[in-house]
Amino acid sequence: MRKNLFLFIALFSLLTFSCGQKAADSNKDLKMIVSGAEWFDTDSNRINAHGAGILYHDGIYYWYGEYKGDSTYWNPKVPSWECYRTEAGGVSCYSSKDLVNWKFEGVVLESNLTDTLSELHPSNVLERPKVLYNDKTKQFVMWLHVDSHDYAKAAAGVAVSDTPTGSFSYLGSMRPNDAMSRDMTLFKDDDGRAYHVYSSEENKTLYISLLTDDYLKPTGNFTRNFIDQSREAPAVFKRKGKYYILSSGCTAWDPNQAEVAVADSMMGAWTVKGNPCTGKDAEITFYGQSTHVFPVAGKEDAYIAMFDKWNKTDLINSRYIWLPVAFDENGDIEIAWNEQWNPDQVFK
Repeated sequence: MRKNLFLFIALFSLLTFSCGQKAADSNKDLKMIVSGAEWFDTDSNRINAHGAGILYHDGIYYWYGEYKGDSTYWNPKVPSWECYRTEAGGVSCYSSKDLVNWKFEGVVLESNLTDTLSELHPSNVLERPKVLYNDKTKQFVMWLHVDSHDYAKAAAGVAVSDTPTGSFSYLGSMRPNDAMSRDMTLFKDDDGRAYHVYSSEENKTLYISLLTDDYLKPTGNFTRNFIDQSREAPAVFKRKGKYYILSSGCTAWDPNQAEVAVADSMMGAWTVKGNPCTGKDAEITFYGQSTHVFPVAGKEDAYIAMFDKWNKTDLINSRYIWLPVAFDENGDIEIAWNEQWNPDQVFK
């Protein structure tokens, strides 16, 4: 009897382990995006790519972002706002084919550790990197917000590479169109033209600037938009001939209400449509701030909106919020809160 009892326990344990193992194996295939959680790369290291942008090239998604240092401090030389920051660690890059599993490709624009006068020195500010591929020059072109430690420089930097994973060569910075440039994004239209979109005039006005054919400089053709409305964190995308700008208000590191505007031309005029976010904490953008919106390759009407959930006193531990964008029959958008979702199931 005792022997049979031990045999039963052994068989039960084996069966339980087998079922549990099958459940664990199936969970590996769920491919869930979980907003606000810690995200890890394929080497099980925490993903460090903030203020990010996505480039899709030759079947692979490339995620570029701010590579933040592990120590956050407050800069007392900027009394006008809570200037928490970390040492600038350059621009990181991760690659993926499924938008869930991300491989660390390295720091593709490195900070300059030795030259204190370099714009890439860790004591300065490197934010919101975005990368486009130029079909004419066959170069990958990066623009980013380059600033001094006190945010007084307010410039845009440019770097180039022959491959998406770098390393990128830094070409220098400018104040495009002789105007301040802070929070920014890039947008490449269907005709190959590229645009630099950036907060200017002490973040009170959003500029849209057409770039030269090589994407390295402004052409001088630009428009001033949302004048005195204090919009930042722009994210631009296009759908069915309509252009969309998603942006936030200016409340430093603290979240606020998102806003979307729509136009028939990239240069405007823009019609403000209000807050597209719905669900829990929609009035403060789910505790996030917009950084990029991108289409999912090979899927119709499939777009993902990316947000940073800033942790101002521990910036390296800021989290990521990615949500699908929905459209109604009029082309108006909705970004609904969804704590976890599967891109393969949402975008069929």
